[in-house]
Amino acid sequence: MNTTNNTVLISGGTAGIGLEIAKLLSAAGNKVIITGRDQQRLDAALGQLEHVTGIICDVSKNKDVEALVERVTTDFPEVNVVINNAGRAELYDVANSEGAFDIAADEMLTNYLAVIHLNEKLLPLLKGHDEAAIVNVSSVVAFVPNSLVSYSASKAALHSYTQSLRIALSRATKVKVFELMPPLVNTDFSAMINGKAGIPPAVVAAALVDALAHDTYEIRVGNTQYIYDLYRKSPEDALKLMQPA
Repeated sequence: MNTTNNTVLISGGTAGIGLEIAKLLSAAGNKVIITGRDQQRLDAALGQLEHVTGIICDVSKNKDVEALVERVTTDFPEVNVVINNAGRAELYDVANSEGAFDIAADEMLTNYLAVIHLNEKLLPLLKGHDEAAIVNVSSVVAFVPNSLVSYSASKAALHSYTQSLRIALSRATKVKVFELMPPLVNTDFSAMINGKAGIPPAVVAAALVDALAHDTYEIRVGNTQYIYDLYRKSPEDALKLMQPA
């Protein structure tokens, strides 16, 4: 698909991968809208960007999503690309799982159910364009879990949903469905699991833009491809490799 002259909505665009995607797409001649939960972080992100609109929105809150959809439909009806990047993760000991239900419920809501919600609300808009796309940002842990137990489960669910959505939309619409699957990335988000050892978020953003241009629907960035290949050969070895030392 074309990677210029789009109007792109990026949830969770104030830092990390989302911010780097916003930088690249804005510089390439796209109109970009980013969302974030915190006004201060949103303002800081906008200070690094040009010609980008920021909207406060917590995708896990129904009222915020309704307000976001109303704003987009009214002010940006030309939106033809939605990038679902917002996410939450918490590190906890699943063997001593006090509070595990609440953590899992929060992460499943933000990382999986909120994606379905936003897609549901914006699909009527996307279907009206000659070229449109949804990008769901999952992770290498969609295939093999790591120490982020509930996060891994939510991304596995998102991967399955994305495949089903891609098939369904390909039958009767022009909406393309992409899945971006980064490995460990050096962001504040991943600091709890030694994110400094990960790849730069700019590398992930560049991989997405290249995949959009070539209609590569499953984007296994960097080490994700290796883990994916190992998983297909030996799920046991892949699982061992993904566990903390």
